[in-house]
Amino acid sequence: MNVRDYAGDVARAVGFLSRIPVPQRFFADHDGRMTRVAGAFPLAGVVIAIPPALAFWMLLALHADPMLAALIALAIQAVVTGLLHEDGLCDTADGLGGGRDREHALSIMRDSRIGTYGAAALIFSFGLRAAALAAIARGLPPAAAALCIPAAGALSRGGLVWHWFALPSARSDGVAAAAGKPDEAAVQVAIVSAGLLSAFLLWPAFPLPPVVAGLLVTAVCSQLATIQVRRRLSGHTGDTLGATQQICEIAALCTLAMAV
Repeated sequence: MNVRDYAGDVARAVGFLSRIPVPQRFFADHDGRMTRVAGAFPLAGVVIAIPPALAFWMLLALHADPMLAALIALAIQAVVTGLLHEDGLCDTADGLGGGRDREHALSIMRDSRIGTYGAAALIFSFGLRAAALAAIARGLPPAAAALCIPAAGALSRGGLVWHWFALPSARSDGVAAAAGKPDEAAVQVAIVSAGLLSAFLLWPAFPLPPVVAGLLVTAVCSQLATIQVRRRLSGHTGDTLGATQQICEIAALCTLAMAV
């Protein structure tokens, strides 16, 4: 894969994972499958995180309260992504929390209504990420704190790709099934790029141990989510991909917050 192909994959990944407008020419001859494009997810995660990271940096530079700045940054991120991953987290929490068995859980996950488990998961997701970002902002200069957002974006998309690759599709239809499954080369690119991008972004502010800890904790959380989904659903869905991304992003930010 050359640089031009990878740049095209990044553009398609940004279009798939967010509401950022992407020129139609990137999709003109594309079949919609993410088999190779998944390798560009970590870099796409960095691109998607630029608006909330810039807002977080500017607010902190203007001496805004760290928690206020964190919540505004997360709100901007929600607008940019269209709450794609948060929706998956809610549906997965409702399905795994309320499902009697595999089929019942999958049925619940198809329901667009949010239940108690999903509401609690959403509250904890925003609460934990906001608290972690506020803690990071209190211990680091504004620019360094802001770089934690794209670093977590890269790591969490790498965890998403691993979850996607490690499990078969739980359904014959749905977004994840239609998009295909990442091939081995794409997974390798995603994992390596997630580690390198996050290390590059975090290195100016963090010594090596916290950076390594963030990588390891994110990897462990992705694997634990995969094990649980395999046990309950025997495969992934688009919702479990989003849930894995959220779990990994929370894990990465909380690990960094504890290291400040």
